Amino acid sequence: MSTVIRLAQQPDADELLGRSPLAALVGMLLDQQVPMEWAFTGPYTIAQRMGGDDLDAHEIAAYDPEAFVDLLSAKPAVHRYPGSMAKRVQQLCQYLVEHYDGDAAGVWRDVATGKELLARLNDLPGFGKQKSQIFLALLGKQLGARPEGWREAAGAYGDEGSYRSAADITGPESLAKVRAFKQEAKRAAKAAAPAKKKA
Repeated sequence: MSTVIRLAQQPDADELLGRSPLAALVGMLLDQQVPMEWAFTGPYTIAQRMGGDDLDAHEIAAYDPEAFVDLLSAKPAVHRYPGSMAKRVQQLCQYLVEHYDGDAAGVWRDVATGKELLARLNDLPGFGKQKSQIFLALLGKQLGARPEGWREAAGAYGDEGSYRSAADITGPESLAKVRAFKQEAKRAAKAAAPAKKKA
């Protein structure tokens, strides 16, 4: 079943994110050091370049690594760091094949608690605590996966009515609010950092 997602702010890319659990996971993996829309358009670009309209974990896991780097590096590149991200996407898919028979939704299907789901997400290659909590919040807020205690496990990202991350974006207006929140957080972090002493 397809869910309406607005993370890529591009209809075809968002449609894929809404119906493909693997695309959503790959988009989250790519969401670092590039604008969020660029990251979440990545799964659609990869699918198109592989000649299909969906992603297959088995196919990506078995893809020739050098050819996969080329696929992500072709202009326009899928990420600012296409080489390292190609490796990470393949590692993620290899993990999914090994542990979930290539079924990305298997990571969250039938999970009893938010804590258990967070642990599963943390085990994914390329997913640290923050990324795992953001994706857990996205699952709960937009993708209908809400095991008991999911909001608590997602930390502040699970808060209702917040505009902190990809989990809270449902259109251009909420995207602008999340951007503003991130900029304010950066400013606050800078202000809190001790001033460097002059030599």
